[in-house]
Amino acid sequence: MNITAAQAVFVTAIVLFTAFTAWTDIKWRKVPNNITVPMFVAGLVWQLAFHGFPGLLNAVYGFGIGFGILFVLWIVGSAGGGDVKLLGALSVWLGPGLTLKVMLGSLMFVILGTFGVIFYSFVTRGYRGTKKQFSRGGQDTSKRKSKTVATRQIRRFRAFAMLVALSTWCVLPLFRQQW
Repeated sequence: MNITAAQAVFVTAIVLFTAFTAWTDIKWRKVPNNITVPMFVAGLVWQLAFHGFPGLLNAVYGFGIGFGILFVLWIVGSAGGGDVKLLGALSVWLGPGLTLKVMLGSLMFVILGTFGVIFYSFVTRGYRGTKKQFSRGGQDTSKRKSKTVATRQIRRFRAFAMLVALSTWCVLPLFRQQW
């Protein structure tokens, strides 16, 4: 199993990028621009250097999917801005096919994590405690404060960048022939 220079750069860049963004998202709940923007540019350069114009088109299509879908989710309030930047930079490297696979894998990790949290709550708090924690039933909506960025971050119990990293690390070896 020989690895080319393009593949070595690809794997190294993606593993370091996803590990770093997962760490910053867990530690500070932030994916910094000073890592996503250079990764985006490096992805374009990598695509052009190793794959020419077809690689650049692959990067643009990947970006359209990764950034585009997360941007729509950000607009409707279901994703954070860092998540959008993360997928935008990563998708330039991955192209459209691997980007969709990483997004699907991330979704599966979200679902598994959500079921895990609910199951843990059910075991530790019981049915009523879990229902009270996760439902809005019975709350007086007139006293509910509006959602601010700070309250959304407090309610957020998992860093999406970690789920993207896990998904990426699962997808890359499974679909090695695509990179």
